[in-house]
Amino acid sequence: MEKAIRKYWPIFVLPTLLAFIFGFIIPFVEGVYLAFCQFTTVKDATFIGLSNFTKVFADSTFTHAFWYNCAFVVVSTLVINAGGLAVALILTKAIRGTNAFRTVFFMPNLIGGIVLGYIWQILLNCALSLLEKPLLRLDATAGFWGLVILMAWQQIGYMMIIYIAGLQSIPDTLTEAAEIDGATPWQTFWKVKFPMLMPSLTICLFLTITNSFKLFDQNMALTGGEPNHASELLAYNIYYTFYGRSGPQWRGIGQAKAVIFCLIVVAISLIQLRSTRRKEVQQ
Repeated sequence: MEKAIRKYWPIFVLPTLLAFIFGFIIPFVEGVYLAFCQFTTVKDATFIGLSNFTKVFADSTFTHAFWYNCAFVVVSTLVINAGGLAVALILTKAIRGTNAFRTVFFMPNLIGGIVLGYIWQILLNCALSLLEKPLLRLDATAGFWGLVILMAWQQIGYMMIIYIAGLQSIPDTLTEAAEIDGATPWQTFWKVKFPMLMPSLTICLFLTITNSFKLFDQNMALTGGEPNHASELLAYNIYYTFYGRSGPQWRGIGQAKAVIFCLIVVAISLIQLRSTRRKEVQQ
């Protein structure tokens, strides 16, 4: 069997490797180069050094989008993981209709972001109108919490599945031993279950942090960055810089923003993975 794998592995690996090289590596390298250029199309790029990067940090919309996005990442990560874990704990109990509830909670994750954005725009604007509050596109704070609600509604079910898998992998002998020792359900959760859930928590934190940073289509559909770019997340700010502003200089600035954005997400994700993996407990 091993000899057959060694003999035929290029047949299976080569197509994927070529697709990865031509679909990701080459465009990525070219994109990094274009961040140092002024261009309207790829073929007429002129190298200008670090000029684009200096202009990025002089752009107030980018710095606002960065801090706005960081606040969104923190809040949405806490809400989604707390909600996903709470639902997972409930649906691992011996209650009727567990499978049906799991399906219902997971279904929002199957709906496209643009569709969700417009649906929740209608729902939330109706609610705000009844409360006589500013609409989503008129108030950055309302837009922020609208994005949090939308993201939580879409992602909690997905994280729930991961947490359920983690809870079901915990040996019953550990929880039974805790009960025999007189531990309360709360103590059993924090002292036994939660440490054993660290691998699931690592995955869920990674997914929620990266998804929150990369959020684009829901932002475009729900708030469109209004009012006056106050509700723009980083991905939408990059899109608007590249496609929404006239002049060849903005293409290079948008590309420089994309490179900085990539470095930020990679750095934060690596820090998160390293810090949570240290706390994982071997079963």
